[in-house]
Amino acid sequence: MPAGTRIKLSIMMFLQFSIWGAWYVTMGTYLLKIGFDGISVGASYSTVNWGAIFAPIVAGMLADRFFSAQKVMAVLHLIGAAMLWWLSTVTNPTEFFWMLLAYAICYMPTLGLANAISFHQMHDPGVQFPAIRVMGTLGWIAVGLLIGMVAPAVLGHSIEDTNLPLKLGACFSLALGLFAFALPDTPPGNPGERPTLSQLFGLETIALMKDRSFAIFILGSLLISIPLSFYYNFANAFLNESGMENAAAKMTMGQMSEVIFLVLIPVFFVRLGVKKMLLVGMGAWVLRYLLFAFGNNDALVFMYYAGIILHGVCFDFFFVTGQIYVDKAVPKALRASAQGFIHVATYGAGMLIGSWASGVLVDNYTVEANGATSHLWQTIWIIPGVMAFVVMVLFMLFFKDPPNNLTARQ
Repeated sequence: MPAGTRIKLSIMMFLQFSIWGAWYVTMGTYLLKIGFDGISVGASYSTVNWGAIFAPIVAGMLADRFFSAQKVMAVLHLIGAAMLWWLSTVTNPTEFFWMLLAYAICYMPTLGLANAISFHQMHDPGVQFPAIRVMGTLGWIAVGLLIGMVAPAVLGHSIEDTNLPLKLGACFSLALGLFAFALPDTPPGNPGERPTLSQLFGLETIALMKDRSFAIFILGSLLISIPLSFYYNFANAFLNESGMENAAAKMTMGQMSEVIFLVLIPVFFVRLGVKKMLLVGMGAWVLRYLLFAFGNNDALVFMYYAGIILHGVCFDFFFVTGQIYVDKAVPKALRASAQGFIHVATYGAGMLIGSWASGVLVDNYTVEANGATSHLWQTIWIIPGVMAFVVMVLFMLFFKDPPNNLTARQ
């Protein structure tokens, strides 16, 4: 791959995740500040999950059939920039939900498009893609430091509970929308073909669930994604309410650990195997919630930091290992369909349920006293921790570890 192409793909991936990281982490803090209740916050975060569900349709109907992927990406990000800027002015929960849903339906397909554009330029994606993809994580880290440390230092106050992160995301989206026109051409993969809804959602994979272990993996992935949403939706609000300064910047330690463990996954995969790695990932989520529940921003603040740093284990050992397992466990002809299906099951259905459930739970444990609003965070974190523990135990009992020499089916 030419150096110029590698640089362009790296910039694309950096901006792609800078957009998401700009508004997603702090949105819950901002919405609670302007008067949204927990259910409204959960509903707002659920738009991302709806976007993940509809993403295959948008990508399948446009980039796979009619237009080059980089042009579809450009248009979606330009539209998204206008939507995010408009969102920064909206304070009505219902209007905010529908506008953010429209934005999510534009943004989520671009994640797959970014991968497709990258893969199309590579002769050995297994070797070349990780170096490109890690730029996305670095983009998330950079924008977190910008919001959590640089902006407060320049402006003299925190911006985590303001609409500025939304506006920042809009600026990054505009930049990538314009830059995408300069990306290498990635023509439609199936011009003129009409994919079925079953193909778009990866539903062909359902036939593989006659294999008990594969069925348990899919079901376990969906169920574990429900408690996972609690962290994504409310961790920043929790840390800010607990008194942690520059919380968004400190949360980037989670992405830093993600980079480290991503590099180490091949080593752990050989030594532990699929089942143990998935269980370690699930166990890390249980531990994270316990650390949040019983730590504090004083003598036990190290527990908060440990919970943040565990993100590398939480994400890489479960999600990345799961993607590897799916790629190796299904026939070659169904790999793309299976990856789409697990994406819909986790980021779509599982986290969608979790987004709504987390909002209801936060509302149930909201306390009003002396004109101030606070939350019983210990209880809020224990409940998803128990949920994750139950799923982990069931997974341990019923999932059968594939052979150590697991190889891709043909």
